[in-house]
Amino acid sequence: MVKVVFLAGIICFLIPRFFFSQEVRTANSQLLGFTNGSSERQRGLERQFDGYLDRENLRAWMQRLTARPHHTGSTYDKENAEFIASQFKNWGYETTIEEFHVLFPTPKTRLLEMLEPEKFVPKLAEPVLPEDPTSNQTSEQLPIYNAYSIDGDVTAELVYVNYGMPKDYEELDQRGIDVKGKVVIARYGGGWRGIKPKVAAEHGAIGCIIYSDPRDDGYFQGDIYPKGAYRNEYGAQRGSVKDAPLYSGDPLTPFIGATKNARRLSLKEAKTLTKIPVLPISYADALPLLKTLGGPIAPESWRGALPTTYHLGPGPTKIHLKIEFNWDIVPIYNVIAKLKGYEYPDEWIIRGNHHDAWVNGADDPVSGLVAMMEEARAISELAKTGWTPNRTIIYAAWDAEEQGLLGSTEWAEMHADALKTKGVVYINSDSNGRGFLYVGGLHTLEKFVNQIAKDVTDPQTKVSVAERARAHIIVQGTSEEQKEVRDRDDLHIYALGSGSDYTPFIQHLGIASLNIGYGGEDGGGSYHSIYDSYAHYTRFGDPTFEYGVALAQTTGRAVLRLASAEILPFEFSNFAETVGKYVKEVSKLTDDMREETEELNRRIKERSLALAANPTQTYIVPKPKEPVPFLNFAPLQNAVTTLERSAKEYDQEMKNLKEKGGELVARQKKALNGILLKIEQASTRREGLPRRPWYRHQIYAPGMYTGYGVKTLPAVREAIEQRYWTEANEQIEVVAKVIEGFAREIDRAKAILKEGVK
Repeated sequence: MVKVVFLAGIICFLIPRFFFSQEVRTANSQLLGFTNGSSERQRGLERQFDGYLDRENLRAWMQRLTARPHHTGSTYDKENAEFIASQFKNWGYETTIEEFHVLFPTPKTRLLEMLEPEKFVPKLAEPVLPEDPTSNQTSEQLPIYNAYSIDGDVTAELVYVNYGMPKDYEELDQRGIDVKGKVVIARYGGGWRGIKPKVAAEHGAIGCIIYSDPRDDGYFQGDIYPKGAYRNEYGAQRGSVKDAPLYSGDPLTPFIGATKNARRLSLKEAKTLTKIPVLPISYADALPLLKTLGGPIAPESWRGALPTTYHLGPGPTKIHLKIEFNWDIVPIYNVIAKLKGYEYPDEWIIRGNHHDAWVNGADDPVSGLVAMMEEARAISELAKTGWTPNRTIIYAAWDAEEQGLLGSTEWAEMHADALKTKGVVYINSDSNGRGFLYVGGLHTLEKFVNQIAKDVTDPQTKVSVAERARAHIIVQGTSEEQKEVRDRDDLHIYALGSGSDYTPFIQHLGIASLNIGYGGEDGGGSYHSIYDSYAHYTRFGDPTFEYGVALAQTTGRAVLRLASAEILPFEFSNFAETVGKYVKEVSKLTDDMREETEELNRRIKERSLALAANPTQTYIVPKPKEPVPFLNFAPLQNAVTTLERSAKEYDQEMKNLKEKGGELVARQKKALNGILLKIEQASTRREGLPRRPWYRHQIYAPGMYTGYGVKTLPAVREAIEQRYWTEANEQIEVVAKVIEGFAREIDRAKAILKEGVK
């Protein structure tokens, strides 16, 4: 998963913070989807739910689940799935384990050596620490490697490419440095790890090494483990490097569930495998390689915190990299537990967190998993008192998330038809720790989540988690963030890209989704290492498990309100406002690119003239870029106007219904909820995005060159960024029609509300 932190550079990309404004709430304030009377009853139910939560359960389950490594395909991975399933069964849930069979390569050869200008062989291993009792389980630990790297045996000079993102190669081009035929070394950070070998291969590199620089992930941040929380010199980050922006899930079974007898692609046909061999290393192993590099000194922003001058190369450092894998198909185990709804059993509220890990996985993912389990147990206690949800609640503990959301994706693909008919909302969590609430998701649920945040008390400060988040942004936020806090009653949640199990639900099936957790005060440095352990987490993550309880309270309220609401609590004004911002952004992007292109071409012309005047001088003169043409954004702008009008009219009809004492009869409620249940699917297209049809959502998608990071209005935005001008104009028309289609669905819902007012 993507590790959520609030310290710049620890991970491949930084999830934006989620802040709410302070708002006085009375005990009788009406909840979205409820009447005044039912709101009061609902809050009483939630107080009862809170009373069942016990943080000692979280501690005990974490100790049990992290006792041994439990990576995909391991013995303990299956044992954990069976343990989790037994708990849900004991709590009264209808529980099954759904098995899939997926491609999971493990290394049989890992060889990295420096041949010139001197000999050096990296350790490629993390040492056992007496302070960390589970770090000695070497026979069960996966070694340090990147899954879905191809086999390879290459020897070449080394080039340092900073974070290995597209802009870094533009910088190298301006310095006349070519990586063709070379091995590149990139530091973790700046973007998702899988983008680094992808871009390197596109520029002709034949191998890729990724290391954790201490500036981003080590002693520059704080004391290293075991003294402090941060990554020590031999700690290394495992992780998947498959080309996830093409499609999520098993590389061999796109679009279909990876059952035992599913039709599979061959390895050669699997588009999400890397094109070059890739290996991650620690900063202790990276230092000798970087010390011997020659060539120009790296730009200041490229320099890490290792005790050496950072050079770019190429050479004289020469590297031999050889990697071979066991390309196995292994079973994975999704735990699925259901509590059937009374009034709308065929409307599903789905709540998930994965259970697999790269090694012991206390933080990632067990910290979130145990909070979800305690939430589910507390809801089962409510059920024992006679309470029944209106809608069916489904809890899912996914397997094989770490390899690229395999468990959730295969389940979603297998049950796609049922989910598109019955799936209301998917609520995700992953890692969790001390600190501030963060929420990403669909902006139709923005006001819904704001209400929840004002009803949950922060364990440390005893104010609401909304108030604490507001105070944090006022102290540490940018001037733009601070202005937004003061100008709005509620603030935007961040848009979802990828990186955890919400991806197949929102971006493939068009099911409204949320991603919720806490963090920012839990020290980093154990991510995807053998030190992501119970010992590390109970010292630095959430020692009292109070924020695990806070997560259960937050996501539990979301589940309970969605399961019990009379009318599904979607709201469209915030969504319309947000889409309007995205349209302004892509228009500004075009204007900015036009100015940048004109300035670049002017400088290129000056360099060419200078070279012609003095041929003895050495200038690197790149080719001029094609001018940015006019793009007609009017269809998008008109579509947003239509969406805003429909959203405003829906809000007005909802207000009229409440103020005039109107009421929807059962038939009308069912019809309205039926529209709202499927409304997010109006943001999708069956054809998907250009060149990646698996991603069907037209408002949110992971970027082709960001991986985890979101691209909003992706078909339009990425066509502009890649300078596909004809396609950009075409996609403006396509996306405008999608937005207009969404507005029509709002109008259908509005018409039912209007009947109730009469």
